[in-house]
Amino acid sequence: MTPAGDGVAGHPFVVAHRGASIDRPEHTLAAYDLALQEGADGVECDVRLSSDGHLVCVHDRRVDRTSTGAGVVSEMTLSQLQSLDYGAWHNGGQSPEADNAGDTGLLTLDALVALVLDWHRPVKIFIETKHPVRYGAMVERKVLALLDRFGLAAPASASRSRAVVMSFSAAAVWRIRRAAPLLPTVLLGSGARYLGGGAATTVGATAIGPSIETLREHPELVDHAAARGRALYCWTVDEAEDVDFCRDVGVAWIATNQPARTKARLRAG
Repeated sequence: MTPAGDGVAGHPFVVAHRGASIDRPEHTLAAYDLALQEGADGVECDVRLSSDGHLVCVHDRRVDRTSTGAGVVSEMTLSQLQSLDYGAWHNGGQSPEADNAGDTGLLTLDALVALVLDWHRPVKIFIETKHPVRYGAMVERKVLALLDRFGLAAPASASRSRAVVMSFSAAAVWRIRRAAPLLPTVLLGSGARYLGGGAATTVGATAIGPSIETLREHPELVDHAAARGRALYCWTVDEAEDVDFCRDVGVAWIATNQPARTKARLRAG
């Protein structure tokens, strides 16, 4: 992830937000496999720790919305989480296409990283650590240990890194920057924390990550970030007019729930 202008020479790079999550259940192997088939340049996931210390790809604090079970992720073991199905809720579980979509079991971060690294072309993985959580800084320590096992924690340079770590927590971003200085990081948040330049500068984030709503209100954030050597990652960009807007203002990475349609829109433009 180059510091700035990563998507200027062509179009923004497309990140599959929780996989191809319009067409497949979010955070499942089925969703990420489809996103990679559709040509996503990167994939995004949220990670939490199970009660026995495993990194799992689940957005919510609880599993109720996206699984056949109920409970708090951090209070459940990996085995308990694996006993649930994470695809039945998608499309009401009625679509034959959804029924044959692929693996909709629990996805661990290990399995997702392995999928990305085994793909036939370079793809970046954007890992968001969720906060606040009961395990605090242990989440970042576990993420770094996992990336180290895969040889991703100390890239030759930020631009050559296959992994990016993100968080709404400035403290979490700082922990990553301090332990792995060459690993790219994104500080997510509202325009207020970026316009003054303080938070991103203080924690050493290599990119900022406003929502599409924030970027619409403050399109100057792209130039503001570039002037400080930072890229801009925007989420979650699904509407055609928002894709066009991001391309026109020079966003480097756009996160979308529909990577195939977003890439087609960018190519057509």
